[in-house]
Amino acid sequence: MFHRYFSGTLRALILATAVAALGVTGCKPKPKEITSLQRKEAEQLVSEAQFSITLRDYTKAESELAKAVAICPDTGDYWVSLGTMRLKLRQRDAAKAAYQSGLAAYEASAVLAPKDVQPVLQQITVLAMLGRTDEARALVEKLTARFPDNRDARMFGERKQLDRMLADPDFKEIAL
Repeated sequence: MFHRYFSGTLRALILATAVAALGVTGCKPKPKEITSLQRKEAEQLVSEAQFSITLRDYTKAESELAKAVAICPDTGDYWVSLGTMRLKLRQRDAAKAAYQSGLAAYEASAVLAPKDVQPVLQQITVLAMLGRTDEARALVEKLTARFPDNRDARMFGERKQLDRMLADPDFKEIAL
């Protein structure tokens, strides 16, 4: 009898905890602020990763880049570099996850700097790397409409940079 009461109470407690957790997940916690010292540490790790790449030590480079994104998860360039290293190491799923995180970082940057064309151009590149070319093309159209007076945006669209990028053999090596 005690066992049935306890298990029923335990079920009720677990259910109440789950309901409370679902209610809380709607509120996003404020992202932890990254200090300038942490940014410098991440930059140092990326520099070390670049040196490791010149030595063709892709495993070490991947490890250093993973540390850098752990410190500065808001830096899309770090995520894309990490994805590229993971592709070189034949870790396709991990590379895709890194590219997706890079895309999210660039999207957040575009929201924070709505007049800056660069985060949008970077989103287009990462979408292409992910094989989401239709979304990349749609974003190119939005880009030229959103920034009609911006030379970089206009040239990207007029010169069909996306098509050139997709045809580039070097790009194909880092794309999924």
